[in-house]
Amino acid sequence: MKSMTGFGAAQSRAGEVLLSVEVRSVNQRHLDVKISAPREFGRWEQDLRRVVSAAIGRGRVEVFVNRTAASGKRSVALQKDLARDYVEAWRDLQRELGLGGEVDLALLQGRNELWQRAEPATDAAVEIKVVTELLERALATHARARTREGAHLKRDMESRAKTLKALVKAIRKRARGIAPQLRERLEKRIGDLLARDQIDPARLAQETAILADRVDVTEELVRLDSHLDGLRELLQDDGSVGKRVDFVLQEINRELNTIGSKAGDLEVTNHILDGKAEVEKIREQVQNVE
Repeated sequence: MKSMTGFGAAQSRAGEVLLSVEVRSVNQRHLDVKISAPREFGRWEQDLRRVVSAAIGRGRVEVFVNRTAASGKRSVALQKDLARDYVEAWRDLQRELGLGGEVDLALLQGRNELWQRAEPATDAAVEIKVVTELLERALATHARARTREGAHLKRDMESRAKTLKALVKAIRKRARGIAPQLRERLEKRIGDLLARDQIDPARLAQETAILADRVDVTEELVRLDSHLDGLRELLQDDGSVGKRVDFVLQEINRELNTIGSKAGDLEVTNHILDGKAEVEKIREQVQNVE
């Protein structure tokens, strides 16, 4: 089991540049991959996206590719021709207006367009191979982080699944006595009301049996046991189980609701409420499972 939340990174030097890749992910229903990389790697974006898709089943995944000078220093180049044009323009203005003073560097301050950052020489075809290798390494680190988090989620959900199993056992025990008690109450009530009239015992037995059958939750409990067994098996699965677990939880919740409405018993109702609370907690956890 893997969480959808994770982080991985890798970096390496390629000639005069330092390349680094970071992978970050958060939970999302479907796979959504966003890649931020320098323009020179743009034509290989789909290839990088396929590498990510092969490693991650679902979630919002952000991949950041950075490229900097290996020396760590920012080198800049002066646009000398443009600087000369500025100086000549100031001198022309000085002559035209008869102004005194000297044209100095102060007049060029704040002219950001005079400076251009010198980027390291680019060989994108070579560097993209390094980037791909770094992406695979970052994804491996990312997978280990997701597996660790997934193990925590799995333990928590397994514990809650055991609690649900115990609650179902308590409901089954209590449910065995509901129908006989209901039949006894109905017979007594009807007998009291119609004591002065002649009653057909067969008809009375039939009606009470029908009512008792309406509160019988045996089938629902069998299905509930089956769903809980399926949940336990899914929690042991190595693949992407998040969506399947979420579906099983819906079925468990449906059976709990049916049992609660049919039983009409306070003790069973309390068990149902406890069970629905556990289902909701598992559902919150599984939202972060791949």
